[in-house]
Amino acid sequence: MGWVADTLHSFNSIQFREVFNQIITLGLIVSSALVIWKGLSCVTGSESPVVVVISGSMEPGFRRGDILFLHMSKDPIRAGDIVVYSLDGKDIPIVHRVIEVHERKNSEETYILTKGDNNHEDDRVMYNYGQKWLQKHHIIGRAVGFLPYVGWATIIMSDIPVLKYILLGALGLLVLTTKE
Repeated sequence: MGWVADTLHSFNSIQFREVFNQIITLGLIVSSALVIWKGLSCVTGSESPVVVVISGSMEPGFRRGDILFLHMSKDPIRAGDIVVYSLDGKDIPIVHRVIEVHERKNSEETYILTKGDNNHEDDRVMYNYGQKWLQKHHIIGRAVGFLPYVGWATIIMSDIPVLKYILLGALGLLVLTTKE
């Protein structure tokens, strides 16, 4: 009976080690992704270096589901630049083209007006109540590159939230049950 108990104890110990190893591996993957994201943020100067286009307002240049790469440089923002901005109190960033820029001569203040290429009017209707212009602190970054259609996974998971949890659960189970 001593041999069976020792074997059973050894088996339980191995399972615990494997599960613990898988949990550590999952933690390393998640923390690596966060480090890469923060590294990209530092290199690009943008709090969000990658965004997904979620509407058709910039067609034909950018379509829904395209991923944009952003950079925030010290260069002044000019009419014609494609920027991503975020309004106070709203979570979703907006990708639109700058159509007007006003700079005050005696200060650092810059006033920016944007419009989607596929929209009929400027973005003042989307700005917060009483807001007529964007300022530099609203700008997240300038579009410097894009990958077409790669962001569709993000859009689908946002439109169908249950799918996100099913996918995360399946990936978690895969990581925990996979043996090296």
